[in-house]
Amino acid sequence: MSNVINLTEQEFDRRLQESAGLVLVDFYAPWCGPCRMLAPWLEQLATEFAGRVTVAKVNVDEAPELAARYAITGVPTLILFKGGTPLDQVVGLAPPQVLRSWLQDALGEHQPARQAAAS
Repeated sequence: MSNVINLTEQEFDRRLQESAGLVLVDFYAPWCGPCRMLAPWLEQLATEFAGRVTVAKVNVDEAPELAARYAITGVPTLILFKGGTPLDQVVGLAPPQVLRSWLQDALGEHQPARQAAAS
């Protein structure tokens, strides 16, 4: 069972408004090679960040109005939303560790680096 939600234009706004936390939306196209490479990474992140980040996908070929609204000119484009408002975005294929760090930063989960104790 997939942990990534497929959103249509009809339900997009409602689902984003109803989500309590962050929502990561992957604007993709089924014919896009990098989008297909990203899919299993998003599944992994959806599991890892369950309860803190909702991961969703929007097929830009089936949702042209959403693609236009968010000025999607290349896929994949990942946009991070809170309360329906876009916070940040990543365009293109980013490795899982970069996406994980991006989400941790957005959640305020990164621990500050410890400074070596002065001798």
